[in-house]
Amino acid sequence: MTHRHPYPHTDLQEVAHRNTTAAQLLAALTPTSLPSVRAYVIAALGDIETLIDEVTGLRAELASIRYQRANLLAAIRATLAADRDGDDDPLYYVRDELHAQTYPDQTAGEGR
Repeated sequence: MTHRHPYPHTDLQEVAHRNTTAAQLLAALTPTSLPSVRAYVIAALGDIETLIDEVTGLRAELASIRYQRANLLAAIRATLAADRDGDDDPLYYVRDELHAQTYPDQTAGEGR
């Protein structure tokens, strides 16, 4: 099974090129060229909305990954402390966190 991205990938190079061209067209604007320039600028500005959506999705994904990483790090630290304290099952904390990240709808920590 292949991994599907939850948001489309925007061709950032194409967006940059279209926005540069739009800026150049606006600088060279004449009354006779107005209709074609207007259409190009509208298309270039439409790219901005797509990029904002993509950046928003990437930020949300990054925040989620950072949260998961922080939880795993806390579980690792708890496991090391439990091992130092002679706990019978120091790996419980890591297993519990991995279970919580694998099955987020189920309550973790019920067995302790």
